[in-house]
Amino acid sequence: MTTDVLRVQDLVVHYHTPLGAVRAADHITFTLRAEERLGLAGESGSGKSTMALAILRMIKPPGRIEAGEIWLDDRNLMTLSEEEMRQVRLARIAMIPQGSMNSLNPVIRIKEQIGDALRDHGVPLSRRDLEGRVRDLLQSVGLQPQVAEMYPHELSGGMKQRACIAIAISLRPKVIIADEPTSALDVVVQKQVMETLARVQKELEASVILVGHDMGLVAQFVNRLGVMYAGKLVEVSPVRDIFTKPLHPYTQMLIASLPSLEQKGTFRGIPGLAPLLRDLPPGCAFHPRCPQALDRCRTEAPQFKEARPDSWAACHLL
Repeated sequence: MTTDVLRVQDLVVHYHTPLGAVRAADHITFTLRAEERLGLAGESGSGKSTMALAILRMIKPPGRIEAGEIWLDDRNLMTLSEEEMRQVRLARIAMIPQGSMNSLNPVIRIKEQIGDALRDHGVPLSRRDLEGRVRDLLQSVGLQPQVAEMYPHELSGGMKQRACIAIAISLRPKVIIADEPTSALDVVVQKQVMETLARVQKELEASVILVGHDMGLVAQFVNRLGVMYAGKLVEVSPVRDIFTKPLHPYTQMLIASLPSLEQKGTFRGIPGLAPLLRDLPPGCAFHPRCPQALDRCRTEAPQFKEARPDSWAACHLL
């Protein structure tokens, strides 16, 4: 029997503005299994990064987690104090950020940044032990020992991202959230970073949530894929099923828009624009763009339910 290490139930996140509440995550429910790689994909502004930050309880004002539960093993993270949650971050659940240059301190050497993370969680290390630990961490992500003495501006984009992975795995967390970790890198370095992430995940026996908008890249890495649209999770299926038998019309159109060798020079987009999250249409948020929309779709929001074994979707057509 597969064990769930993370369970998100009915999570609601709003950003409060003078023009109204932006519903960035709207009643999101999913599970993450032991040693699983789960992807979250969708257009920009669909709520993927908000979901990642909410799981770590790092939503800042004007954002607020309005409702829901986040269970890490047998602990509901929503009930923890700020200090308890701070100790959970990095030790039990860690994040690899989207912009490594923005998350690394530009005036502190890499070894000191790793050391700060360890000391902040009460890991007692002598200077010699710390240097050994930093060397081992850098080696595990494919970086040379001399990188420890370097500043972030001396590293390439791929090296900076690997340094972020080294910090994220420094306390051997059981859940790693990677928020578009390759978005600013060229395709060769993207592959190297994803291979590094896959290797350290296997060594730690950790579970990974990979957030991204590049469905081709995400599909090569994950076991299951979740598709988000307008703050909602519209489909979660094993990655092979989602590409061969997609359930939701949005997923079908996303996959049809991917370039392929069979149809070189032909590009298919999704007509229309994603709605404003503070002014969502009634019923299913996708119905203004959906070629298969029913009258019911315009007035009634579909329920997120299991449509076939291990495949969930929110669509009236099912």
